[in-house]
Amino acid sequence: MPHDVILRGGHVTDPVNTRDGVFDIAIDGGRIAAVGHSLGPAREEVDASGLHILPGIIDTHVHLSSWLGGAAGHRMLARAGVTTALDMAGPVASVMDLAARHGTGLTLACIDYVRPGHTVDTANPLTDELRDHLARARAEGAIGLKVLGGHFPLTAEATARVIALCADEGAHVAFHAGTLDTPQDMRGLRQAVDLAAGHPLHLPHVNAYVRGTQDHILTETREACDLLEAHPNIWSESYLAPFNGNSAKCANGIPESVATQRNLVKGGFDPTAKGMEAAILAGWAHVHMLRDGENHLAVGEAALEAFRAAETDIGCSFHVNPPEARINLAVMKRANGRFAIDALATDGGGIPRNDLCDRGLALVALNALTLADFVVKTSVEPARMMGLPTKGHLGVGADADITLIDLARRRAVSSFGGGQPILRDGVVVGQGATILCPPEAEAALQAKGLSTIPTPPFQFRPLQPTF
Repeated sequence: MPHDVILRGGHVTDPVNTRDGVFDIAIDGGRIAAVGHSLGPAREEVDASGLHILPGIIDTHVHLSSWLGGAAGHRMLARAGVTTALDMAGPVASVMDLAARHGTGLTLACIDYVRPGHTVDTANPLTDELRDHLARARAEGAIGLKVLGGHFPLTAEATARVIALCADEGAHVAFHAGTLDTPQDMRGLRQAVDLAAGHPLHLPHVNAYVRGTQDHILTETREACDLLEAHPNIWSESYLAPFNGNSAKCANGIPESVATQRNLVKGGFDPTAKGMEAAILAGWAHVHMLRDGENHLAVGEAALEAFRAAETDIGCSFHVNPPEARINLAVMKRANGRFAIDALATDGGGIPRNDLCDRGLALVALNALTLADFVVKTSVEPARMMGLPTKGHLGVGADADITLIDLARRRAVSSFGGGQPILRDGVVVGQGATILCPPEAEAALQAKGLSTIPTPPFQFRPLQPTF
């Protein structure tokens, strides 16, 4: 019998199965059927000669909701070679609605934000209120919660309660470091480690806390790595883009996000709507503008017009991430040889910085990472964190999640998710979405036209392996 698909003649890099050479890959029924040579006929053949074949890229920090990122993020992720992604804020209902209408064939999971005045009443919610929110979020498809400390902080005590509750309930939990009394810098990072109290915690975008505001930036970088090495309950990621991502939305003339306010002040602008307008005209605040189906960074008059037309409810970015932290955090290793920061992510999706191939493979070109290292940080470790043993590698029986890259041009050429094409020769062809969700959400999500994979409690647990 012919195989469904064979990728022929590509250079396979699969550190889990210690493959690094030219092989053919056969796909049957959405899974890897064989890896080798002379694999016989197939109903479809893909000429992969000159390309590198990697396990599908998993981006563990994206934004795909109407609040942040938007529908365009699905196309943007597909063009970047991503096959699986974790939305890191929600709101979960919006993420699921947009996935049903605009999906490009990705596998997605979502955690829902804990936001005062939206999902909880105050900045100091008690455990019963948090438990109710977690139950609601799970029923809508979320696999856990995120504390948006840098943007909408809680008290330190409430933050600790969120982390402890998720540990007890087997829910994934992430914490954008920062509380009402501690900003998102090295002080916030130290506090996050303490508030975790040994419970599992996903600590996102470590580079966002390492900006040289408290000490020399390289000293901060080393301290961040040492802290994480000393706390194996924490799983972390960082990104390589110089731009951050914020919401520009204002209420009563003031940006709602604390991070947006601080970034305006950092650029010398008032933390107000008027200050935002001045920052846009000056080129400090970059507005996320939709063009040709994707979001792009824009400044000047056109960006100001978009900000006003959206009544401030639009994404924005600031050039605040120093290269010393971004690059060092991506490559530094622990004493045991594992990476200090487990994964490379983007904080992208609908935020225009889906640069795992562009900037990540630049580190490969500089010999700062090997291509196998790149695979570890963009697929192997994310699959481990998400409890997905059939992803992150190309062994027989694995999900046929595959990204084909042009290494010289540092870009994705084609990709497959579960054996189905997502990206073909640079053109997005995938449709729909598969949601990793709690069992209690499956029926509602399937009614929206989404495929589902049940994700029971305690599957998403960012614990470091003991070896």
